Amino acid sequence: MPQINKKFVAEVVRQALVQCVPEADCQYPPTRSSRRLFESKEAQSIKREIVDVGRKLWAREYVDGNGGNISYRIGCDHVLCTPTMLSKGDLTPEDICLVSLQNEKIIGTRVHTSEILLHLEIYKAVPAARAVIHCHPPHATAYAITGLIPPGEIIPEQEVFIGPVATASYETPGTQSFAETVLPFVRSCNTILLENHGIVSWADTVTHAEWCVEVIDTYCRTLILASHLGKPIRRIPQDKIAALLAIKRRLGLPDARFPEQKQASVPLPRVTTNVPVLAQKRTSRRQRDEDFESLVMNITNQVIRFNSAQKR
Repeated sequence: MPQINKKFVAEVVRQALVQCVPEADCQYPPTRSSRRLFESKEAQSIKREIVDVGRKLWAREYVDGNGGNISYRIGCDHVLCTPTMLSKGDLTPEDICLVSLQNEKIIGTRVHTSEILLHLEIYKAVPAARAVIHCHPPHATAYAITGLIPPGEIIPEQEVFIGPVATASYETPGTQSFAETVLPFVRSCNTILLENHGIVSWADTVTHAEWCVEVIDTYCRTLILASHLGKPIRRIPQDKIAALLAIKRRLGLPDARFPEQKQASVPLPRVTTNVPVLAQKRTSRRQRDEDFESLVMNITNQVIRFNSAQKR
């Protein structure tokens, strides 16, 4: 068996710790590793996906001017997001910023969107949320500015991928108060209308979040068109709705009609972060770097000892 290279093992361990932090018991990734994370293959792929989705949103007229924002939670305490004051049709991978869950900009040549606060509240409240899109699709926004909620149980795609839609009350965009308006609904709805503003959708990938945007706006557009036909809208029979909900449960999508999510209207407690309380203590960058490197070397030495034992 060839001699194991300690430097190589240490780098593999370091990359694994940066990119594969468990959801349930995560620590802050150290600042020294932020650039590695930002420049990793995973991050580069996600940046390209954000750019592609931004262009789709712009082409479908779901955003105008510099409106809308996109983000993806990478690792434990880091979020890739779009910058402010830039059309989503003009995005490039170099425009994407890296911020922390505490809204601290870490890397980026542009100022990150002020509405990242909305995204961060969703990430803190919903561990399953990996991507968030906020935009202004015209037909869904038409419902948001009239205070109407689109009726359900009409089109299968809406029932499976979106389901019941809630409306969050109006607050000034970019503020913490605005970000918190979605908290009563975000665990049981993956798409929320924002009163007098637009919508927000979350999913496991940026592309899937964009699908939610397409589904809700197409659904609202169809309802508006149907309302002009002078005939009542036919609903899907209740026994067929149960079959759609079974599909939805298998896909792992949330729905306010599921028994475990019927208390969605109860406001969630304020969550400052989803790391253990002891891990919330602020430490210096140098100390965090040293602790991280100590962990890397500890694991590396264990791997080398195990390899040596296997040779005997």
